[in-house]
Amino acid sequence: MPKSTTPNDSPDATADASVEVRTIKKYPNRRLYDTQASAYVTLAEVKKLVMNGAAMVVRDAKTGEDLTRSILLQIILEEESAGVPMFSEAVLSNIIRFYGHTMQGYMGSYLENHVQSFMDWQSKLGANPQALSPEVWAQFMQWQNPLMQNMFSGLANPSQNVMAQMQEQMQKQIQKNAEQMLGVLGLRT
Repeated sequence: MPKSTTPNDSPDATADASVEVRTIKKYPNRRLYDTQASAYVTLAEVKKLVMNGAAMVVRDAKTGEDLTRSILLQIILEEESAGVPMFSEAVLSNIIRFYGHTMQGYMGSYLENHVQSFMDWQSKLGANPQALSPEVWAQFMQWQNPLMQNMFSGLANPSQNVMAQMQEQMQKQIQKNAEQMLGVLGLRT
């Protein structure tokens, strides 16, 4: 999902200024108003926007404060509470443990990079429905374990340079694994 700012708000904003960022205003009565559709929307409808890849920002109607993260977290909380949760208690506990830890800044970018790589890999395989079998997923996950072990083996004395090297090595390994998997499936890029 694109950053939760409009293209001119910050240097972290999306590079493509032609993408229209949809603004949702949150009012004190907790109602959400989609300025593009000129209608009130529910959290479920905001989730649909996210699922469809719409660039959006949620702003407090009174102060203009960016509330996008809190709304996205609220959607995740609702999803985790209903049906089959994505995160186990152990994963959630481990994420909480990273807050205030010296590795907190690295964990966010690590998770973001891995989720994006996973999404890229999934979209490449999406064109071939047979490619998404449980066996293929198991093989992909099996390739990830050595990568994780190698990446975390040098964390006893981390430095900026070591972290940069680890991140570069991780990206190369992910790309190699994805290419191997695509080759196995006959979907070379």
